[in-house]
Amino acid sequence: MSASALRLTVCVGESDTAGASHGRPLYSEIVHRAHRAGLAGASVFRGIEGFGASSRVHTARLLSLSEELPVAVVIVDAEERVRGFLPVLDELLDGRGLVTLDATEVHRG
Repeated sequence: MSASALRLTVCVGESDTAGASHGRPLYSEIVHRAHRAGLAGASVFRGIEGFGASSRVHTARLLSLSEELPVAVVIVDAEERVRGFLPVLDELLDGRGLVTLDATEVHRG
């Protein structure tokens, strides 16, 4: 069985925090808010290397012990549910990070 869905990907820095959550990592706050909103699921992926708006490359290589690695939060659900979560995300991000939306298909075997 297959169904169309929307994939939301949020790219932030590992050390970014959510101000209203007393220093909780931003990626964690996004996951908890998505859970409270009843979204189908959320996963967090830690990058090993990347750069963003600062144009500084952050890496996990042994000689460069970066604490600012890229983190991606991925959420997949029905389009209207994902779009309904965007105002919550806008409040949390407060101009930080990158948000992408992609049409996708969910296949359940």
